Amino acid sequence: MGDGHLRLAVDGAEGPFVAPARGALAADPLLSGRVQAQTLSPAGLFGSHVRYVVPLFQRPYVWTRDDQWDPLWEDIRALTEQLMDTAADPYGGLPVPPHFLGAIVLDQQRIPAGFIATRHVVDGQQRLTTLQLLLDAAQSVVEKHGAPMDAQALRVLILNDAAIAQHPDQVYKVWPTDRDQDAFRAAMDDDSEVGASLAETRIALAHSFFVTKIATWAGVEDDPDATVQRLGSLVRALRDHLKLVVIDLEPGDNAQVIFETLNHRGSRLLAADLVKNFLFQIAESQRADVAALYRAHWRELDSDYWRQQVAQGRFYRPRIDVFLNHWLTMTLLHEVPADRVFVDFRDFVRRTKPPIAELLITVASDAAVYAQLDKLPYGSVEGRFHYRILRAMNSGVVGPLLLWMLRWDEQLMPAEQRTKALTALESWIVRRSLCRATVKDLNRLVVDLLKALDKAGPEIAGDTVENYLAAQTTDSRFWPTDAMLHDTLEHTRLYSSLTRPRLRMVLEALEDSMRGPLGEGQPCPRNLSVEHVMPQAWREHWGADIDGDEVAALRRDQAVHTLGNLTLVSDKLNPTLSNRPWADAEAGDRGLGSTGKRTYLLRHSQLTLNSEIAAGNQSSWTEQDITDRTSKLIDQMTTIWTRPAPPPAMTQPATLAPEEPAEASDADDTSDGDGSAHTGKYRALHDWLRQQTQDHLPMSFEAVEEVLGLALPESARTHLPHWYGYDGTALGRAIRDAGWKATRVDLADERVVFVRGN
Repeated sequence: MGDGHLRLAVDGAEGPFVAPARGALAADPLLSGRVQAQTLSPAGLFGSHVRYVVPLFQRPYVWTRDDQWDPLWEDIRALTEQLMDTAADPYGGLPVPPHFLGAIVLDQQRIPAGFIATRHVVDGQQRLTTLQLLLDAAQSVVEKHGAPMDAQALRVLILNDAAIAQHPDQVYKVWPTDRDQDAFRAAMDDDSEVGASLAETRIALAHSFFVTKIATWAGVEDDPDATVQRLGSLVRALRDHLKLVVIDLEPGDNAQVIFETLNHRGSRLLAADLVKNFLFQIAESQRADVAALYRAHWRELDSDYWRQQVAQGRFYRPRIDVFLNHWLTMTLLHEVPADRVFVDFRDFVRRTKPPIAELLITVASDAAVYAQLDKLPYGSVEGRFHYRILRAMNSGVVGPLLLWMLRWDEQLMPAEQRTKALTALESWIVRRSLCRATVKDLNRLVVDLLKALDKAGPEIAGDTVENYLAAQTTDSRFWPTDAMLHDTLEHTRLYSSLTRPRLRMVLEALEDSMRGPLGEGQPCPRNLSVEHVMPQAWREHWGADIDGDEVAALRRDQAVHTLGNLTLVSDKLNPTLSNRPWADAEAGDRGLGSTGKRTYLLRHSQLTLNSEIAAGNQSSWTEQDITDRTSKLIDQMTTIWTRPAPPPAMTQPATLAPEEPAEASDADDTSDGDGSAHTGKYRALHDWLRQQTQDHLPMSFEAVEEVLGLALPESARTHLPHWYGYDGTALGRAIRDAGWKATRVDLADERVVFVRGN
């Protein structure tokens, strides 16, 4: 490319860049200070004895082949070939414009006379490091296959004179951050092989990539004379036709402000990179031992583990940024948006002015706790919570709460209190998910719960969490009761209403509970497949008893997806079971061999879930069996995810929607409690229900409105508790007073089933 633009898609200020006019950056009021900007070629940048040192608290080398190395090489190759074409043109051709690599920001250092001039790299270290690796790779190829003069022309751009270096490493004109120094030293030493431990580092891979590309392009194994000419053109392109805008700060300029300005707004730099630079700039200004602080408390956070992309809801973010987000939420006791992690961290430090060393110790300690989350044994309460809630339920929003729970040792937070807190929170989240309750307020609840915990202290964390959740009554926060679980799940198509990881987790939890208390015996294996006992395609071998009854067929279609018909099997067993009949005899009658589904489960599945099904149903598996098992499993769920009885004043699990305050206190809505009388605007439904002779009435919301002769309130379409007979709900009281109860309320399909009896 010869248009002066960098085609690379790169991080931070090292992104697509158009060279500004000289001094243009200094005019920016955000870049206060005596900023000097000039355009330099590699020959101008590296031609003298100089060292460009990347502070050890900056991020490591992160550029990659696809995103940066390959596009950079293609641009340089095209530039070199354009120079060759111009040189071969007898008319001289048009001048070849320079190729801009972008900008770097340097901070001058006070160096005693006689020492090599040194500048710290405020921004652009990825560019400088890559450029040095490229120049050295080219020099190594030219040394073997090119002209000696060209090899020397590149050598002076790579190494300072060893005679004036105060330390062996001072021969390098660019010196990367701590983590990359061994790899850089090995890659730049063309006389020795890069060791196996360093060969896969990005530094070594980049150097190897450029050596291979240059040697292949130059044709080192073809025509030696042509190779010398091509390499000579490459040397001229590298030395003189690449340009960088160098922003050279003078002593006293605010390097941190400039770093933030160039990198924060719209950058792809990790929030952690900005945080780290900010903290260590302060430490350096306070004359702390920056190297010791970095190695003791932050070096590990620069590892690949912490920079890995991990799921956070629907998005992926670096693990270190997710941790800092959780840490800030826990520390500040308010919600921190993902795009404000650095800003909120910086403002927190500026406001509280903590000793930087102590802050680094705290962050590193909490990071070590966070790093152990994936290693927690499932047999522990903490490991179970992490797997079920953060992974299976994908409720990463509670991460700050889990981090707060785990950061205390047992002397400050007794084990039974931590167990109680996590058990209560797990129950609250799972029950609400099973009841399809809203999650729109979960972020704020986490913050409010953190505030309550911060106020009460870790000593009674379990009591605090349980009491706080049990006291919640709003629709976005109530803790569903056992009755609500039954009402919701008895006929819900759970297979389609829960995501597969959540459904698998529920079945795993049921299996674990059947095997005994947590910690006794082996837990249920992970990553099994969810299987329908009566198959989804039941019509093939399971429909003889229906014989064309479409209503019964629709009812069976509903039943096969309910909880009682679901189990877990291995991926290997799943295809074998398929739509096979239940009993061996029926399988034989249909020409499917001598083994039915029941026998396969007995022979090949080690799960108690399956052995109980097979043991209790030897000859058939029917819809009634599904219904009975559903009720039994729901009862079991209530013992896995227990809920304390609410205080007497808290019998109503949810308040009414704020737009209808009159619902809770209709003056003309009274009853003597025995169903013999009811007044109020829902009296028509009350009277109609009392006249019915059936015991089971499935109805749409629209049909209920026809009975009432008026529209249901909006809250009845959005809030489950509106239908139940809790005090303060006029609709629920009308149903209750008629001697009925609402069950299987489905807000999505707008349907309800009325069942006689309270």
